[in-house]
Amino acid sequence: MGDSFTAGVDPSVPRWADELARSLGGPYVNLAEVGATSEQVENEQLEQALALSPDVVTLVCGANDVLYSTRPDADAYADRLSRMFTRLRRERPDAMILTATYPDISRFLDLRPRSRIRVERGMRRFNEACRSVARRHSVVLLEGFDHPVTEERTAFAEDGFHLGAEGHRAAAREFLRALRKRLHPRPRPA
Repeated sequence: MGDSFTAGVDPSVPRWADELARSLGGPYVNLAEVGATSEQVENEQLEQALALSPDVVTLVCGANDVLYSTRPDADAYADRLSRMFTRLRRERPDAMILTATYPDISRFLDLRPRSRIRVERGMRRFNEACRSVARRHSVVLLEGFDHPVTEERTAFAEDGFHLGAEGHRAAAREFLRALRKRLHPRPRPA
């Protein structure tokens, strides 16, 4: 579930979710939509996802909330995310749930200085909300904001915003690593 981060925008580029599903095996449905806000994900994708009785759910949204609003509301976003995680946990208690923070999407976009500051600040607030909600709900979190691959322009599509082929490959690797770590934690030293 989610937005273009998961849906992808270039049909010739394998999406990270496709790669993750291939690695895990089994059936797979990508419900994410380009341009979706967290409100749209909650209202339009959550029911569909629950109807599929998934074993693994990825839920990444929030960037469009920041981009579409001059005053993005991180608290409302956190509430929506929490409601979605609560429902997933209640109705699919054994499902593995994964989410991610976004990279600094202002970095490669052609924005005016004030807009760049607004987007960068908004993404920081939304990412912090995502981290906090994920911790509260024991959701696997992929840290995308400070990931080294996000420093590389080649990880992004030509528009400087959406993931390119390298970005999708890196996200798939990191999600798979996070999932395996959760499923097979290392024993703690005695």
